[in-house]
Amino acid sequence: MYRFLFSARWFGWLVMVIVIAAGCVGLGRWQLDRREAVVENIHRIEANYDATPQRYVPGSFVLDGYDPATEWTPITFVGTYDVENQVIARNRPLSGQPGYEVLTPLRLEDGSAVIIDRGWLPIGNDEAGRPDDIPEPPPGEVEVTARVKPGEPAVKRGAPEGQVASIDLTALSDRLDYALQDAAYGLLALERPAAAETPLAAPKPSIDEGPHLSYSLQWFAFGVLAFVGLGYAAREQRRANAEQAGTAVRRPGRQRRRPSSEEEEDAILDARGIR
Repeated sequence: MYRFLFSARWFGWLVMVIVIAAGCVGLGRWQLDRREAVVENIHRIEANYDATPQRYVPGSFVLDGYDPATEWTPITFVGTYDVENQVIARNRPLSGQPGYEVLTPLRLEDGSAVIIDRGWLPIGNDEAGRPDDIPEPPPGEVEVTARVKPGEPAVKRGAPEGQVASIDLTALSDRLDYALQDAAYGLLALERPAAAETPLAAPKPSIDEGPHLSYSLQWFAFGVLAFVGLGYAAREQRRANAEQAGTAVRRPGRQRRRPSSEEEEDAILDARGIR
């Protein structure tokens, strides 16, 4: 009854279903990979974000060779802000509002420097959209606690003077005439002494996994449903074939007329030789 499955038409349907199912499996695995990356970041946040700050020791911590496992780790630096080489990173939305992040080199006691992201500012009212005012950091020697973040890749997009398109530490290092630790930068958590006015501090990152797991299960289900749909179509085809075959077998021929009572009596009399 299922011999029709060996036809070229149904073989084509099978190939198409296999391709669809493979695509669904690939998308499901992609969502699982995304979830794995999110979960890994959540574990780093939970382990490092509120940890006790570690004191920076030249040549012995993450800024000299960034390790992803140390992201969000708070480190305490002692140094002096270099306001003259301060820049702002553009296209930094926060809660749906466009703005900038203030990047200031902090010159350390060992002669090198680290970039400190001092916070976020909204766009200003002038035509260029620059912030109306950039708060000055504390003057003189300052103790800064900042959380470690990796540098960003370079982007092929220009920026006006005093601005950068991304936190590309290699490009920022080229702007300076002293050594910049370009493996990572610091996201400001605390300054001592505190500045009179500071940019808006970065919010704590979300620890929500998102819908990646449910999306992956949906894609796997779609792959299974593709085969279920093919099986259902084959069953309906078999049923239609069976109905057609049954109709051909039961097709009536020319029906003979049933003899009447008088004809039956005449036939009996003829058989007995009465007539």
